[in-house]
Amino acid sequence: MIRNGSVAVGNTEMYYAAFGSGSRKMVVLPGLSDGLATVKGKAAVLALPYKKHLGEYTVYMFSRKNDMPEGYTVRDMAEDQVSAMHALGIEKACILGVSQGGMIAQSIAVSHPEAVEKLVLAVTAPNANDVVTEAVTGWIEMAERGDHKALMVDTAEKMYSEKYLNKNRKYFPLLALYTKPASYDRFFKNARAILCFDARGELSEISCPTLIIAGSDDRTVGNDAAGELNRGIAGSRLFVYDGLGHGAFEEAKDFYDRVFEFCSQ
Repeated sequence: MIRNGSVAVGNTEMYYAAFGSGSRKMVVLPGLSDGLATVKGKAAVLALPYKKHLGEYTVYMFSRKNDMPEGYTVRDMAEDQVSAMHALGIEKACILGVSQGGMIAQSIAVSHPEAVEKLVLAVTAPNANDVVTEAVTGWIEMAERGDHKALMVDTAEKMYSEKYLNKNRKYFPLLALYTKPASYDRFFKNARAILCFDARGELSEISCPTLIIAGSDDRTVGNDAAGELNRGIAGSRLFVYDGLGHGAFEEAKDFYDRVFEFCSQ
């Protein structure tokens, strides 16, 4: 079962893509790329990495809400995400948060532990450390001057392994021609929320089983972020993909098997 939908959140709505027919629920929260393009209408494509597990699970991938106010924070995003889950009858789920989505997932686990069965934090950080700040600030500057090619190329260079880059680098400028949004407003609000995020003092409040997945060469959140999460969240597990970076969730062939194996234990 694959469907595209939206759910009311306050005075606006939030798009989601849902796939699977299983009784167990998984909620997936994507990264900053959601600021450039939402999940609207993309369920059939987004379902592909999850297809082996859709008999046991129903997976919901959410965008941020459509109308984000100025000063919208990661904590605000977490509150709206829980409201959207409740509106869809999702009282408790395994939550997979990727990059900025992992920051939102941390906030949900702190403020709404009752909503989280298990937590998977992928290529994310507990705060806007120096590596995060440099990367995101640079992307904001590129978007402010409307240089979408530079934004896409720099994002890819900071995301993928050298092996992947050597194979695909030539396609990034071409991709930029087809992905420029009509407005960067949504991107700016998501990006600025990252720069204000800091959950380091609250990690000890996360009590659900937690798996942290990272790459050994992450040029977007840095190589220390995963260890900081692991030390701060009692009983958490840490797995690092050697030779991969921020795009480990795309490059590692066993990434989703690893996620579902943890959630199903």
